[in-house]
Amino acid sequence: MKKVLKVIVKIILGVIAFIAILLLGIFIFNRVKLAGEKKLLNDQQIASMVEVDGHKMAVYSSGEGEHTLVFMAGAGAPCPILDYKAFTDRFDEDYKVVIIEKFGYGFSDEYEGARDVMTRVDQNRKALDAAGITGPYILCPHSYTGLETVYWAQNYPEEVEAIIGLDMAVPRAYDMYDEALISSVKSANSVNRTLRELGLVRLFVGGTLPDEFTDEEKKLATALVCRKYNSNTASNEADSIIEDLNVIDSKPIPDVATLLIISDGTVTEGWIDFEMDYASKLTDVTTLQLDCGHSVYDHEPDRCEEAMRGFIEGLD
Repeated sequence: MKKVLKVIVKIILGVIAFIAILLLGIFIFNRVKLAGEKKLLNDQQIASMVEVDGHKMAVYSSGEGEHTLVFMAGAGAPCPILDYKAFTDRFDEDYKVVIIEKFGYGFSDEYEGARDVMTRVDQNRKALDAAGITGPYILCPHSYTGLETVYWAQNYPEEVEAIIGLDMAVPRAYDMYDEALISSVKSANSVNRTLRELGLVRLFVGGTLPDEFTDEEKKLATALVCRKYNSNTASNEADSIIEDLNVIDSKPIPDVATLLIISDGTVTEGWIDFEMDYASKLTDVTTLQLDCGHSVYDHEPDRCEEAMRGFIEGLD
């Protein structure tokens, strides 16, 4: 029996040693790749880098037209410009198209300051100004940036021509958030960040990239995901969500022309009801419900484009 136990212990120790050596190898490989990708990111020609609050924010713009569409990616998206570009390219022959990357996202710097909705919107506005992009804008938020859009339209109505929600979050979608849930979300982000730091994310990122990405875009996206996946800056936005809701709820819902493109609601319980309740409080609103997942612009790009063009033509 003792001999059997000794063999089992040796096997267990051997497995542990193998895993440790494997993780160390993956970690070192990832660090080498990160160092090599610095030049690739520094030399990128896709985004314009503008200074905001002493740091660099990335802004992509293309096309010209009477209307300016500003796309805002959902929470934690590691490379918004690259993720959105295939969809926004559909519009830049007729409109000016803009994609903002907040601090902690994509090509933009990390940021240790406040991440409340007031700060985020202020920095978005500064970035557009620094890039020479003037309003009024048609704000096109996805998911979490719906909160920024509502706040933006409440406080700077002269800058917001209309809102096109790409399954954007509305305030009531976050009523269930309390300190315990926020702590849970941040803990999950921390775990994911650890996996990224260990280099494990690099092993799988290639299989998650869209087929339509060029080789250069795949390299850039891989570099960004391996740097920005669940970044501290993006994760810290959750700290302010309760206060953000209080700030937004202190003013009426902005009654601006709005198109809500709504998913199948599987993103969270009650999602469709939250969207329709929000729509019921507007006087100029169009809704389109799709039988697809949360990233409606990826799942149903043709129907989203058709609805958006029809809505924008109705503004003229």
